[in-house]
Amino acid sequence: MSQPTAHPLSCVPPAETSRWLTEEILPHEAEVRGYLQNHFPNLEADDVVQESYLKLLRMRATHRIASTRAYFFSVARNTALTMLRRRKIYSSVPVNELTGSLVIDGGRDAAEIVNSEQQLALVVGAIEQLPGRCREIVSLLALDGLSYAEIAARLRLSESTVRVQTARGIRKITAYLRELREAQ
Repeated sequence: MSQPTAHPLSCVPPAETSRWLTEEILPHEAEVRGYLQNHFPNLEADDVVQESYLKLLRMRATHRIASTRAYFFSVARNTALTMLRRRKIYSSVPVNELTGSLVIDGGRDAAEIVNSEQQLALVVGAIEQLPGRCREIVSLLALDGLSYAEIAARLRLSESTVRVQTARGIRKITAYLRELREAQ
């Protein structure tokens, strides 16, 4: 019979974890919430922050984090992107509550639907690989459906900058997807 393994969070004393959270993470919470509200207005910032805390605590137990502020922002951004991806793929309406017309789709079969969902997951994964500003712009365009003008206004950039970054992002996404296909 094997020995039960210790939970990763039990490796760090609770007092040290509490101190670390209070002194190194919480001072950045307001800034992270502002970032989330500006860049992911369709998500509940509270949900993203709470999920991020959990991920930070787990990471703290197994890794040394050099810049807690940068890591907190990175974890929050990735958590928000994951939540958006889930929202795009999964419906919040239980199957038994769907109307008959929504359950039977005469145009697409299950294989086509699964294929579409897998393609979406690949594209979201490709977007996550983009450099910061480019990823932000492409995410707002592709995932949030904002126009070039709306993105430019939100990020305080010129519309031409948004178009250039979008073109760069699309080229990088195309190359990323091509590399994945060739690796298979």
